[in-house]
Parts: sequence; C-alpha cells; structure tokens
Amino acid sequence: MWRRILEQFQDSPSQQRVVRFLLENGFGVSAEGKAVVNGIEISASALARVIKVDRRVVDSTLRRICEIDELQSLFSRLRVTPDLTDVAKNLGLSVITILPNNAGDKNIVASAVDVLASYDLPLRQIFVTDPYVVETPRLVIIIDGVIPAEAIQKLRNLPTVRSLIL
Repeated sequence: MWRRILEQFQDSPSQQRVVRFLLENGFGVSAEGKAVVNGIEISASALARVIKVDRRVVDSTLRRICEIDELQSLFSRLRVTPDLTDVAKNLGLSVITILPNNAGDKNIVASAVDVLASYDLPLRQIFVTDPYVVETPRLVIIIDGVIPAEAIQKLRNLPTVRSLIL
C-alpha cells in the first residue's frame, strides 16, 4: 500500500518527501487540506521548514492528497501515538531496537517477543517501522525494567536479527 501511495507522487520528488514525512510521523490531512496531528492543525510553513521544502510544495501535496479518494480516506484516519523511546530512561524503562536481516521476515516480532516473554519481562510498547516508508526498518521494544544480559544475547543470536541497539 505504501509503495502505491509514494508512486502517486513519482512525478514530484519534493511532494514525495512531504508524503513520506506525513506517513513516517502519522500526520493526517483534514478534509480542508490541512496537515493535522490527532486533529490539531499544523501549519504548512512549519512542515516546510522541517522537511526542507517550500511551503507551496506542502500546500500542493496536501491538496493533491485530498483530490485522490483513496489517499484522502487514508490520511484522514492517521493518528499519532506516543513513542516513549527518548524518555524511556527517565521512566525506568529499557529500549531494545532490532535491525532485521530482512524486514519482510514474518518472524521478527514473534521471535523477539518469545525471548522476552521467557524472562517474564513486561512489555510497554512494541512498534515496527514500515520498510516501505523508512530507509532503515526496525523493531523497537520498550520494556518495564532492566533487560537481563542473557536475554540480550538470545536476541542477538536470533536468525532474524542483523544487529541490536540498546
């Protein structure tokens, strides 16, 4: 699906950057053609500064999304959820980021969760970045407490894991 969305903007690399940013960050588009985060409007100028494109590129991308029913339907439903990764330490949580050998492997999440479940670790968040949207797909698991060294080693040894970031 994501690939089809980005293909809609193949003729404009700058608009494709805007769409990719919206998808990566869960930003939606209102029926009025405004960028929104959980219903809160974000200015085209603010987005343009972050994405490093002209404000008019953001405006034209948002209008174009609204003109394509399939995209408007999708972008009108996007929502942002909190990512605790950067504040985990402050909350007494641990973060494991897994970079997979093959992002298309269906066992990445299951095998990692199996390892952590065997240590009875409470999982607070799990999220996977979409390989069609981000350049370096990853699985991020946030755990309540400290991860035992043995669990880390077992995760490293999984055939689906290229590397771990702690």
